[in-house]
Amino acid sequence: MLLPLTYLGDPILRKKAARVETITPEIRQLAHDMEETLKHLNGVGLAAPQVKYGVALFVTHVPYRQSEEWTDGPIKVYLNPRIVDVFGDLWEYEEGCLSIPKLYLPIERPASVTLEAMTLEGTLLQETYHGLEARVVLHENDHLNGVLMFDRVHGPQRKKLDPILRDIQKKYSSN
Repeated sequence: MLLPLTYLGDPILRKKAARVETITPEIRQLAHDMEETLKHLNGVGLAAPQVKYGVALFVTHVPYRQSEEWTDGPIKVYLNPRIVDVFGDLWEYEEGCLSIPKLYLPIERPASVTLEAMTLEGTLLQETYHGLEARVVLHENDHLNGVLMFDRVHGPQRKKLDPILRDIQKKYSSN
């Protein structure tokens, strides 16, 4: 089932998500619905608060470059993720967000991240990601902590965003 998106201005986007204590049929269904929604929207990541659920769960669908072409990567589900380490050079890359339509910002993030999370099978995994996949994991993990991508923009550039953010919020708050 496709889930409705939560847009800039909805208070759930600023709250810390609650841990998933038990993997219930409802959590499994939420993960499945989030996967379906993500694919439908051609996104690379989606966190539960973005679909009105305040739980620590996100899904990713990050493409990867194979020779000269991009190929769909696998869909991955993460429960109760925890950043273990970030490392590598900082690199700037333009990010977008399904909850903040039509806004793309150059965001600086570390090139690599090690993440610990639980799978839907209840297995604890620890994996290291690099490049675009690291960026997506960090972006979605931010959502679980009430952090939005523009919070990572500072100084005069951040100040210039205020009227744009107000316009986006006004346009999508009725949806």
